[in-house]
Amino acid sequence: MSQDLINIIPNDWHHWSKARPTVVRALAGGLTNNAFLVESADQRMVLRINSSISDQLNLDRAAEQQALQAATYSDSCAPLVYCDPHYRYLVTRYIEGTPWDKNVAHSLEKLADLLRRIHGSPAIDAQLNIGEKISSYRQFIDKRASYFHLLDTLQEKLPQLIDAAYRMGDEICLCHNDLTVGNLIWAPSDKLYAIDWEYAAMGDKFYDLAVLVEEHSLNQREQNSLLECYLNRTVSPEDNQRLELWQLIYGYLCILWHGVQWSNQTQRSPEQGRYIGKKAQQLLKGLSAHSLS
Repeated sequence: MSQDLINIIPNDWHHWSKARPTVVRALAGGLTNNAFLVESADQRMVLRINSSISDQLNLDRAAEQQALQAATYSDSCAPLVYCDPHYRYLVTRYIEGTPWDKNVAHSLEKLADLLRRIHGSPAIDAQLNIGEKISSYRQFIDKRASYFHLLDTLQEKLPQLIDAAYRMGDEICLCHNDLTVGNLIWAPSDKLYAIDWEYAAMGDKFYDLAVLVEEHSLNQREQNSLLECYLNRTVSPEDNQRLELWQLIYGYLCILWHGVQWSNQTQRSPEQGRYIGKKAQQLLKGLSAHSLS
């Protein structure tokens, strides 16, 4: 094991382990943080070192701690072991498993079950405010970026969609808000779990549904099946409209998120800059086809 990996273990490890843990390996997948599989007394855990640009990404680590505690209660996550009081790192149990695969039998039913567990979790203090998150992201994006004028155009069009989405909403609940491919673990018990709760907050459950549709490229049939399984009823035109609004809003937030990441790189990737511009143009095209734009 390299000296760098040995030095990963925080000096205050005794707060969460009886013996000094050892690093098994680095875990792949995270774009924001660095995560490591660690082991102590035959117990495997995940040690996550928080990103140096947590503030720029508008991450609320106290809310994440609350969300993990709530999701542990509802059996929706890898249980929280320890959260550093200064929010430099956290430790969770390690869940063995495979990524969720929409092509496996009953996968959408399992996903709907996970969503109901998440959304039925105890409430936390933090609430997702889309307008505030947009403002926070935009202030950390380099205004000299070649794509920034596209962000300004999007910014002019989005508020009415956000207002419409909020008007269609009902009661808020705990939402994960980042149910991407790498954040869904299918355990050997045949139960699905969510990891990486740093974007969690109280919000509209259709935002989680929109993330799933976008991140997992669900086609119309799969989308309808997920909605039917989750809602336990026939999907209405209003359900589809509500979902579409949140898909557009999520698309904009993703573009801004990538803009923050790009702007805070020491060496900025021209390819990533072009990707952000391309996604912004695609979203503008999608907005132009929407009745509220």
